Amino acid sequence: MTNNRKNFAIKHSNKKRKQKLILISMFIVITTIIGISIYNFTNMEYGAKNTPDGAGKLGNDHIHASLLVRIFGDKFDFSLPAYQVKNSWIHFEARDGTTIHMHSTGVKLGYLFESLGISLTENCYIFPDQREFCTNENYSLKFYINNMQVDSITNYVIADNDRILISYGNETESDINEQLMELQSQAIIN
Repeated sequence: MTNNRKNFAIKHSNKKRKQKLILISMFIVITTIIGISIYNFTNMEYGAKNTPDGAGKLGNDHIHASLLVRIFGDKFDFSLPAYQVKNSWIHFEARDGTTIHMHSTGVKLGYLFESLGISLTENCYIFPDQREFCTNENYSLKFYINNMQVDSITNYVIADNDRILISYGNETESDINEQLMELQSQAIIN
């Protein structure tokens, strides 16, 4: 009986030691995974594989600007879900379709339109469904930043409280002035 008791004690002791080693190994593996995850999370730039050219670190700035797009006089609605928060760098949010939110320095305005599936050049505004609005002998694509007409906005980096107008059609100077006044009246949502 004592032999059986010793064997039982040895088996029980070996079993406990094995369970203890398994628990310690699991603890080390889990701790290592958590440590690596924390390191990677704190040292990565969110969305780094899609980082816009020339952009600073995500979250190092928070800038707001107002945008108005009028095509043949019709206001384009960026408040629709299809145009809300398509990337973390520069976007529309909170079902607001007029305030651009930029969360990093150096993000060009063209990146916003790319992320929305809109192709924008100095001559054309092309929707994701391929409808094109290009400058021709009858209509023109025009850009204004803070009431000043510019040739293009794709490489422009917004500053806080900028007001940007994109207008396509055969507007008169009076029509453009009305659009600029509308743009000035748009609230910039922080």
